[in-house]
Amino acid sequence: MPSYIPDTEDALPRLRQASRILVIGCSGGGKSTLSRKLSEKLDLPYVSMDRDFFWLPGWIKRPKAEERALIAACVAQDRWIMDGSGPSTFDLRFPRTDLVVWVRVPRRVCLWGLVCRVASSFGRVRPDMAPGCPEQLPDREFLSYIWNFEQRVSPVIVQMLDRYAQEIPVLTLKSRRDIRALTQTLQEASNVE
Repeated sequence: MPSYIPDTEDALPRLRQASRILVIGCSGGGKSTLSRKLSEKLDLPYVSMDRDFFWLPGWIKRPKAEERALIAACVAQDRWIMDGSGPSTFDLRFPRTDLVVWVRVPRRVCLWGLVCRVASSFGRVRPDMAPGCPEQLPDREFLSYIWNFEQRVSPVIVQMLDRYAQEIPVLTLKSRRDIRALTQTLQEASNVE
Protein backbone atom coordinates (compact mmCIF):
# COMPACT_ATOMS: atom_id res chain seq x y z
CA MET A 1 0.00 0.00 0.00
CA PRO A 2 1.35 3.46 -0.87
CA SER A 3 2.36 5.88 1.86
CA TYR A 4 -0.30 8.61 1.95
CA ILE A 5 1.01 12.03 2.98
CA PRO A 6 -1.29 13.69 5.55
CA ASP A 7 -0.96 17.34 4.48
CA THR A 8 0.90 19.86 2.34
CA GLU A 9 3.38 20.71 5.11
CA ASP A 10 4.52 17.08 5.22
CA ALA A 11 4.60 17.00 1.42
CA LEU A 12 7.03 19.90 1.03
CA PRO A 13 10.31 18.05 1.70
CA ARG A 14 9.20 15.12 -0.45
CA LEU A 15 8.23 17.43 -3.30
CA ARG A 16 11.56 19.20 -3.17
CA GLN A 17 13.51 15.92 -3.19
CA ALA A 18 11.46 14.29 -5.96
CA SER A 19 12.92 14.12 -9.45
CA ARG A 20 9.88 12.48 -11.04
CA ILE A 21 6.36 13.54 -10.01
CA LEU A 22 3.12 12.19 -11.42
CA VAL A 23 -0.01 14.38 -11.09
CA ILE A 24 -3.26 12.47 -11.57
CA GLY A 25 -6.96 13.28 -11.24
CA CYS A 26 -10.16 13.93 -13.14
CA SER A 27 -10.34 16.26 -16.13
CA GLY A 28 -11.24 19.79 -15.09
CA GLY A 29 -9.82 19.28 -11.60
CA GLY A 30 -6.77 21.43 -12.17
CA LYS A 31 -4.01 18.86 -12.56
CA SER A 32 -2.46 20.49 -15.64
CA THR A 33 -2.43 23.95 -14.08
CA LEU A 34 -0.95 22.51 -10.89
CA SER A 35 1.63 20.54 -12.88
CA ARG A 36 2.79 23.66 -14.72
CA LYS A 37 3.11 25.56 -11.42
CA LEU A 38 5.02 22.71 -9.77
CA SER A 39 7.24 22.43 -12.83
CA GLU A 40 8.18 26.08 -12.50
CA LYS A 41 8.68 26.01 -8.71
CA LEU A 42 10.63 22.74 -8.67
CA ASP A 43 12.52 23.28 -11.94
CA LEU A 44 11.27 20.00 -13.43
CA PRO A 45 10.46 19.54 -17.13
CA TYR A 46 6.68 19.48 -17.63
CA VAL A 47 5.17 16.61 -19.63
CA SER A 48 1.49 16.62 -20.60
CA MET A 49 0.01 13.23 -21.45
CA ASP A 50 -2.54 14.90 -23.75
CA ARG A 51 -0.02 17.09 -25.57
CA ASP A 52 2.97 14.76 -25.70
CA PHE A 53 1.44 11.28 -26.07
CA PHE A 54 -2.32 10.96 -26.58
CA TRP A 55 -3.33 13.33 -29.36
CA LEU A 56 -2.21 14.09 -32.89
CA PRO A 57 -3.38 17.22 -34.77
CA GLY A 58 -7.10 17.26 -35.53
CA TRP A 59 -8.02 15.35 -32.37
CA ILE A 60 -6.71 12.07 -33.81
CA LYS A 61 -5.82 9.51 -31.16
CA ARG A 62 -2.24 8.28 -31.39
CA PRO A 63 -1.94 4.48 -31.88
CA LYS A 64 -1.58 2.71 -28.49
CA ALA A 65 1.74 0.99 -29.27
CA GLU A 66 3.32 4.28 -30.32
CA GLU A 67 1.85 6.03 -27.26
CA ARG A 68 3.31 3.41 -24.90
CA ALA A 69 6.73 3.60 -26.56
CA LEU A 70 6.79 7.39 -26.17
CA ILE A 71 5.73 7.17 -22.52
CA ALA A 72 8.33 4.47 -21.77
CA ALA A 73 11.07 6.64 -23.28
CA CYS A 74 9.91 9.69 -21.35
CA VAL A 75 9.64 8.04 -17.93
CA ALA A 76 13.13 6.58 -18.38
CA GLN A 77 14.49 10.13 -18.13
CA ASP A 78 15.88 11.34 -14.82
CA ARG A 79 13.65 14.37 -14.22
CA TRP A 80 10.03 15.21 -15.06
CA ILE A 81 6.61 16.19 -13.80
CA MET A 82 3.83 14.52 -15.75
CA ASP A 83 0.09 15.03 -15.63
CA GLY A 84 -2.38 12.42 -16.77
CA SER A 85 -4.65 9.76 -15.34
CA GLY A 86 -4.77 7.08 -18.02
CA PRO A 87 -4.62 3.83 -16.00
CA SER A 88 -3.48 1.81 -19.01
CA THR A 89 0.06 3.18 -18.62
CA PHE A 90 0.38 3.22 -14.82
CA ASP A 91 2.49 0.07 -15.14
CA LEU A 92 5.07 2.20 -16.97
CA ARG A 93 4.72 5.39 -14.98
CA PHE A 94 4.28 4.39 -11.32
CA PRO A 95 7.51 2.37 -11.01
CA ARG A 96 9.52 5.41 -12.18
CA THR A 97 7.65 7.94 -10.01
CA ASP A 98 9.10 9.42 -6.81
CA LEU A 99 5.84 11.06 -5.72
CA VAL A 100 2.19 10.99 -6.81
CA VAL A 101 -0.01 14.05 -6.39
CA TRP A 102 -3.66 13.03 -6.72
CA VAL A 103 -6.01 15.94 -7.41
CA ARG A 104 -9.18 14.33 -6.08
CA VAL A 105 -11.64 17.20 -6.02
CA PRO A 106 -15.44 16.72 -6.18
CA ARG A 107 -17.05 16.30 -9.60
CA ARG A 108 -18.89 19.63 -9.34
CA VAL A 109 -15.48 21.31 -9.04
CA CYS A 110 -14.23 19.37 -12.08
CA LEU A 111 -17.31 20.31 -14.11
CA TRP A 112 -16.92 23.97 -13.15
CA GLY A 113 -13.22 23.76 -14.07
CA LEU A 114 -14.22 22.40 -17.47
CA VAL A 115 -16.74 25.22 -17.98
CA CYS A 116 -14.07 27.81 -17.12
CA ARG A 117 -11.53 26.12 -19.38
CA VAL A 118 -13.92 26.05 -22.35
CA ALA A 119 -14.97 29.66 -21.72
CA SER A 120 -11.38 30.90 -21.64
CA SER A 121 -9.86 28.69 -24.35
CA PHE A 122 -12.64 27.81 -26.80
CA GLY A 123 -11.27 27.55 -30.33
CA ARG A 124 -7.65 27.90 -29.18
CA VAL A 125 -5.05 25.28 -28.36
CA ARG A 126 -4.20 25.20 -24.65
CA PRO A 127 -0.53 24.91 -23.59
CA ASP A 128 -1.10 21.36 -22.33
CA MET A 129 -2.85 20.14 -25.51
CA ALA A 130 -1.36 18.85 -28.74
CA PRO A 131 -0.97 21.24 -31.68
CA GLY A 132 -4.01 21.25 -33.94
CA CYS A 133 -6.39 20.33 -31.09
CA PRO A 134 -8.31 23.51 -30.24
CA GLU A 135 -10.57 23.56 -27.19
CA GLN A 136 -14.07 22.48 -28.11
CA LEU A 137 -17.42 22.02 -26.43
CA PRO A 138 -17.47 18.83 -24.39
CA ASP A 139 -19.55 15.95 -25.71
CA ARG A 140 -21.83 13.76 -23.65
CA GLU A 141 -19.18 11.03 -23.31
CA PHE A 142 -16.64 13.44 -21.82
CA LEU A 143 -19.18 14.92 -19.41
CA SER A 144 -20.15 11.38 -18.35
CA TYR A 145 -16.47 10.55 -17.80
CA ILE A 146 -16.13 13.50 -15.41
CA TRP A 147 -19.45 12.82 -13.68
CA ASN A 148 -18.59 9.15 -13.08
CA PHE A 149 -14.81 9.49 -12.52
CA GLU A 150 -14.92 8.90 -8.77
CA GLN A 151 -17.06 5.78 -9.13
CA ARG A 152 -15.42 4.27 -12.21
CA VAL A 153 -11.83 5.48 -12.44
CA SER A 154 -10.78 6.21 -8.84
CA PRO A 155 -11.16 2.56 -7.74
CA VAL A 156 -8.89 1.55 -10.64
CA ILE A 157 -6.35 4.18 -9.57
CA VAL A 158 -6.39 2.81 -6.02
CA GLN A 159 -5.85 -0.74 -7.35
CA MET A 160 -2.98 0.41 -9.56
CA LEU A 161 -1.39 2.35 -6.70
CA ASP A 162 -1.59 -0.78 -4.54
CA ARG A 163 -0.12 -2.87 -7.36
CA TYR A 164 2.63 -0.65 -8.78
CA ALA A 165 3.27 2.09 -6.23
CA GLN A 166 3.63 0.34 -2.90
CA GLU A 167 6.64 2.40 -1.82
CA ILE A 168 5.63 5.70 -3.41
CA PRO A 169 4.32 8.60 -1.30
CA VAL A 170 0.91 9.91 -2.42
CA LEU A 171 -0.39 13.38 -1.64
CA THR A 172 -4.16 13.71 -2.12
CA LEU A 173 -5.55 17.20 -2.72
CA LYS A 174 -9.30 17.23 -2.12
CA SER A 175 -10.18 20.86 -2.80
CA ARG A 176 -9.05 24.01 -4.58
CA ARG A 177 -8.01 25.21 -1.12
CA ASP A 178 -5.64 22.22 -0.81
CA ILE A 179 -4.17 23.01 -4.24
CA ARG A 180 -3.65 26.67 -3.30
CA ALA A 181 -2.10 25.64 0.03
CA LEU A 182 0.40 23.43 -1.75
CA THR A 183 1.49 26.09 -4.23
CA GLN A 184 1.57 28.74 -1.49
CA THR A 185 3.70 26.50 0.76
CA LEU A 186 6.15 26.00 -2.10
CA GLN A 187 6.22 29.74 -2.82
CA GLU A 188 6.85 30.60 0.83
CA ALA A 189 9.64 28.05 1.02
CA SER A 190 11.22 29.55 -2.11
CA ASN A 191 11.00 33.05 -0.65
CA VAL A 192 12.84 31.94 2.51
CA GLU A 193 15.81 30.62 0.55
